Amino acid sequence: MRGVVLATLAAVVLAHGLSVRNDDGHDHGESDWWEGGVFYQIYPRSFKDSDGDGVGDIKGITEQLDHLKDLGVDGVWFSPLFKSPMADFGYDISDFRDVDPIFGTMEDLDALLAKSKEIGVKVILDFVPNHSSDEHEWFEKAKQGDPKYRDYYVWREGRRIGMEYMPPTNWVAVFHTPAWTKLDGETHYYLHQFDKKQPDLNYRNAEVKKEMDDMIRFWLDKGVDGFRIDAINHVYEDPDFQDEAIIDENLPPSYGNMYHNLTKDLEENYEIIYSWREIFDSYKEKDGHTRFMMTEAYASLEDLMKWFGTEQRRGSHMPFNFDFIMSINSGSLADDYKRLIDEWIAAMPSFGSPNWVLGNHDRPRVASRYGRDRAAGMAIMEMTLPGIAVVYYGEEIGMEDNRDITWEDTQDPQACNTNRDVFQEHTRDPVRTPFQWDSSKHAGFSPENAIDTWLPVHPNYEEINLAAQKEDPNSMFKLYQKLIQLRKGHTFRHGDLKTFVLTNNVFAFTRSLKDHQTYAVAVNVNPFDVDLNLKDLGEEVGKVKVVISSLDSDMKEGDQYDDVQNLVLGRYDTVVFELLPSGGAIVQVSVLLLIASVLRNIFA
Repeated sequence: MRGVVLATLAAVVLAHGLSVRNDDGHDHGESDWWEGGVFYQIYPRSFKDSDGDGVGDIKGITEQLDHLKDLGVDGVWFSPLFKSPMADFGYDISDFRDVDPIFGTMEDLDALLAKSKEIGVKVILDFVPNHSSDEHEWFEKAKQGDPKYRDYYVWREGRRIGMEYMPPTNWVAVFHTPAWTKLDGETHYYLHQFDKKQPDLNYRNAEVKKEMDDMIRFWLDKGVDGFRIDAINHVYEDPDFQDEAIIDENLPPSYGNMYHNLTKDLEENYEIIYSWREIFDSYKEKDGHTRFMMTEAYASLEDLMKWFGTEQRRGSHMPFNFDFIMSINSGSLADDYKRLIDEWIAAMPSFGSPNWVLGNHDRPRVASRYGRDRAAGMAIMEMTLPGIAVVYYGEEIGMEDNRDITWEDTQDPQACNTNRDVFQEHTRDPVRTPFQWDSSKHAGFSPENAIDTWLPVHPNYEEINLAAQKEDPNSMFKLYQKLIQLRKGHTFRHGDLKTFVLTNNVFAFTRSLKDHQTYAVAVNVNPFDVDLNLKDLGEEVGKVKVVISSLDSDMKEGDQYDDVQNLVLGRYDTVVFELLPSGGAIVQVSVLLLIASVLRNIFA
């Protein structure tokens, strides 16, 4: 009898031209683990303090890893954990093969890696190739005159003016100081594109390249799943060491008032990434598991695309796309969103995967940059676009910048190198404050008996914290959970993207995949309600159902609309709709009724 039933159902389905699909949310295609994934960035100092010293640590992260599992992310990227004097909070590395004691021990990291594998979250470490700390053994030996290690760094004779020596070029560091520092008693300067305690490594020395190749293998052998490679476009400088041009001669030289064609984005930088990709892929050849590479470079779209590599020689799996951070702001129009998204998709090589990032440890948080009432809408847009999404810790609960941090409490060297009058323009501390776990003292970041935290907790922690949001079905955290689950479905993981600018300054896009549900996302970038006509997406659009919407939207999950030409999209609302072709619902209902009739006849 069962065989008769199945055969009858199959005949009915085929007769009415319907497709059978698996909508269980799992990817049954050929995509790799990282494609379409969600990565969560942890700034270790600020995630969870287990020992009460006010600084986050590895044991604290391990204690809270289940938060990442609950959220549903695929991987976690840790800002640097390596041994460091902390002049730039871990981006000045004194030992590339050890953990800094402030974070714990290598055994602690091994336990973290084991727990991550247990819960199915991949681990990405932050690799800082451009420079070491000035307290690294290599630089210590270089200062002592050891010729081998002297050549590990970039040195130039100073320009002699009278009896004084001046820097060899006019280059300015990212951290607003001269890019050259002279040691006492010497006439040579060493280069540092960031802080003076971060001397640039000399990659024109093959020994330096080999040291870093071996370092990558060391960590891959320990079981990490890949690296995020920091400031990679700064690694090589022009070997002729000429002055860089000033943009506006009427203004004093500064990093923002200079062209940097001699100190970043040189062709050799791409070559080194291609060679490291070969190391990554050599591990996949052994066990079939992809080691994943992210690359950070603030650069033009043309230069960013080069990080992908070519068909013949691959590079980064994911060159960071910072458009939503650097090129879009609270005043951007629907045309701006469409243009930037279309340009990125069009520029990618055929084998590339897009990625979308709303925030990181260097830029203001999305809830502060766009406004608290727009953070949810931006998250919906990011999570429903194709490709990879990156979540900066705290975004999933709507954390905001803490602009109450005083000059006296400021830690960031980028700000400390300025003065109390302008430090707020340069500080990154407000985006790095402790994670707000609950409403207890220190927001649950440190034990209650801790004296203080390394940066002040945001004063809104009693209102905005994870514990409260877990209990609130309409919270930002619950929204992120739903979005991450939604994007695991076939259409969002594999479907096509088509973008639109609709009437009334509404940005919209559709996600479609043959034989699967089609979705539309509408983004109101206006601070007022607007009329919305979804027929502008195509005359075939019939009834729609709300899947997910902004937290304050009047459109709620499950709401259905028959008249799609006269909808009202609330101020700053972003809504995900399921689309049904005109008459599609009637056909499906008819088929279901026919199937029910067949079953009744069989079992009567």
